[in-house]
Amino acid sequence: MTAATHQIQLEYISQFYRQKDATPQQVLFDIHLTIEPGEFVAIMGHSGSGKSTLMNILGCMDTPASGVYKLAGRDVTRLGKNELADVRNRQLGFVFQGFNLLKRMSVLDNIAMPLLYAGISRNERHERARQLLQQIDMGQYARHLPNQLSGGQQQRVAILRALVNRAPLLLADEPTGNLDSATSHAIMQLFRELNQQGITVVLITHEQDIAAYAHRVVRVQDGRIVEDRRQ
Repeated sequence: MTAATHQIQLEYISQFYRQKDATPQQVLFDIHLTIEPGEFVAIMGHSGSGKSTLMNILGCMDTPASGVYKLAGRDVTRLGKNELADVRNRQLGFVFQGFNLLKRMSVLDNIAMPLLYAGISRNERHERARQLLQQIDMGQYARHLPNQLSGGQQQRVAILRALVNRAPLLLADEPTGNLDSATSHAIMQLFRELNQQGITVVLITHEQDIAAYAHRVVRVQDGRIVEDRRQ
């Protein structure tokens, strides 16, 4: 990716919800959004605003009805399912509100899971996962199961899983939604540190104090971007 290439570039993105025997309902209207490498962006909006639909498109989990989405200069709206899966595995890291850790797998194996799909050897998978755990002083939890950890520790593990493939872009959907206030701010401090290391961070939140950690706030209302400001 050259210096002149946007990390994310959306042009005229529209999306519809289609339900059986019902008229399609438009949920995104001609969205234009550009995010540069190394930015930290919070996407805000009330329930039903379209922010989650927008995040699904950014994460290549949904294809827009119209418009163009370029990720690091590549038009991903034209890719097939297998190509999109490869993009998700190699270029994107995902963090979810519910952690989404596999209950019967160790912390180490949960973190290493994306590398399995990338065809990385077991030894290298585990070595990368161990290094990440050590960086946040959680090396002693490598063999623990997720239910042996606190909520904050589980979310840290989920963040490490998103980082293990060394993707340049981290997408987080309400990453503090299940955490108490003190733990939430500790998690956001970790996102800030990752961003300072050069990782682009885009997160969805409805909380002003969480959005305050971002450099830029994009507000979505009724399927349209109504505010885009730096802070």
